[in-house]
Amino acid sequence: MSLQHYRNYKTLYLDFDPATNIFYGDNAQGKTNILEAVYVSGTTKSHRSSKDRDLISFFEEEAHIRTLIEKNGIEHKIDMHLRKNRTKGIAIDGIPIRKASELFGIIHFVFFSPEDLSIIKNGPSERRRFLDMELCQLDKIYLHHLSNYNRVVLQRNRILKEMAFRPDYQDVLDVLDVQMIKYGTQVIVRRRHFIEELSQIMERIHNQLAGGQEQMALEYEADTDETSFAEQLKRNMERDLKQKTTTTGPHRDDLSFVVNGIDIRKYGSQGQQRTAALSLKLSEIELVKKMIHDTPVLLLDDVLSELDSSRQNYLLNSIQNVQTMLTCTGLDELIEHRFSIHKVYRVADGNVSVEN
Repeated sequence: MSLQHYRNYKTLYLDFDPATNIFYGDNAQGKTNILEAVYVSGTTKSHRSSKDRDLISFFEEEAHIRTLIEKNGIEHKIDMHLRKNRTKGIAIDGIPIRKASELFGIIHFVFFSPEDLSIIKNGPSERRRFLDMELCQLDKIYLHHLSNYNRVVLQRNRILKEMAFRPDYQDVLDVLDVQMIKYGTQVIVRRRHFIEELSQIMERIHNQLAGGQEQMALEYEADTDETSFAEQLKRNMERDLKQKTTTTGPHRDDLSFVVNGIDIRKYGSQGQQRTAALSLKLSEIELVKKMIHDTPVLLLDDVLSELDSSRQNYLLNSIQNVQTMLTCTGLDELIEHRFSIHKVYRVADGNVSVEN
């Protein structure tokens, strides 16, 4: 992978090991930026920023990420051109693509950062984001339905704001409702199926992580279901007009994490929430393997320091056969756990050097 004018890197070239890659150094030196660039190269999105301009170095107008990927013995070259005032350009094997969905499926990433340890206690938007980022990588049809659903919701909200002055927009609203139900229903069905599969894996992994003391249930809290969506949307029309926003639909879905009958989003200890977040990510890796019959690339951004010794052990033992890129402040914790290290990079003030 090579970077140009990306965050704090003017130029950078990295040749990753197919097993374990460790990036270590003090905080705020650029370790996370490397993992972020890898993730962007496969998903077009950052895990921490919604704007391309945030990824481009100061005083520069554009940045480049070039990645060479080998999958099933076939090499693919991904070129990504980020621009501050225009949409990004993407080419696969030298051929420009028009939709980000054409990139999905070439390589799959699972990103795990300290922020993910808060996914349980934070708001539902973060849990929906986790759900959507995973499903969009796995299922292009889901991406199509979700993109169209989100577009229709935005259009509908604009019309709702205008209705007080333009009651003749009711016909437009009726058309948008039909589209919203069409796409939203598909989103609901796919989310439910995905969460059912994920929950089965997570229940087992969480029980092992908790030493057999906790029973975990991951549940889909759908704002509405596919059979009653149309009726509920119609019933809440008056409320939507009053609030000038769409109050019904999968854009208001959530996930609940129930341990021994208790909703740990509200009543769980920090230890329970972190264990649940870890089991969620490990379950994600296993489900991806099952669904695409391939192993995802795991990106671990300084999560070891946030976990106790037993959870560190479980995580490190779980990723022995996964290509991993891991950031940390020092190597001691990895050596203590006798973790297999294949390539080590020292990161200091935007400079990266190989140490083995």
